Amino acid sequence: MPSRRQIRRTAIQFLYCADLEGGDDPAQVREAFWQFVTESDRRAIILATRKTIQHLNIGREERRDEFTTRLPAALATLRADPDLEDQAAQLQRIADLENEWDSVMAALSRQPQDDEDEAVVSRFTPLVDRLFLINRQLIAARNELSRILLDFPGLRARLEPVLGSIKRLDRVSARLSMIEKPEDFPDHAELTRIRESRAELRELQESVDHLVDRVLARKEEIDRMLERVIENFAPERVDPIDRAILRLGTLEVRFDDNVPMPVAINEAIELARQFGTTDSPRFVNGILDRIAKG
Repeated sequence: MPSRRQIRRTAIQFLYCADLEGGDDPAQVREAFWQFVTESDRRAIILATRKTIQHLNIGREERRDEFTTRLPAALATLRADPDLEDQAAQLQRIADLENEWDSVMAALSRQPQDDEDEAVVSRFTPLVDRLFLINRQLIAARNELSRILLDFPGLRARLEPVLGSIKRLDRVSARLSMIEKPEDFPDHAELTRIRESRAELRELQESVDHLVDRVLARKEEIDRMLERVIENFAPERVDPIDRAILRLGTLEVRFDDNVPMPVAINEAIELARQFGTTDSPRFVNGILDRIAKG
């Protein structure tokens, strides 16, 4: 779970970035902002996901070879009967999707993972997403083959070798589905890192967006309060970082009953030390102290 300090620090970064864009529509910069500030976290998640997928694929290779060996005889059986065109086409689709899986895995294995965060994320994410899509398509194709074979019990017996291989591959697909949505499988320890990292990133974004939206909803009211205590105040005359810190601090000092006033001021001073100039802590302290006194 992200800490309060982390949430407020990220909120200040967003408020600063939004103001640099003119402050008219922060929603327009939100997606780009989150893409930028979460690059390193997303890199760690995508590499952990890739590692788990590769480990899973080791267990798939033997089953895949077995399926490939049994496939020609099964296709020949189906194609020998004109009434079984649908079944043959569905089995061929499964084979094609298995080949696509192999191609994506080969591409994943070739990708270097020691580049900049953005480069790693941009290369690996489409491949992982593509593999998840192929897996969903494979599950659907296997289910459809089972459905259209229901009325042919004798045929199922003749196809039992390849159907057995498909069933074993389906178990691999089930585990890949767990990797795609680890939050749905809280009891699986091997998915803990991916599950917790994704959850923390999601919680951080939700918490920061909520806090930022509260500031933006009262932005005009907050600026009027600042105007009353800052001589010759105009938003553009205050350093953008100090401005973001003062807006957040004013929100918490005047409108947040869950944060004690001294705590809100001290945390704002800490943000000023971290992000502002040498004079920022004293400036923020003095303004928020006057805001607190009304």
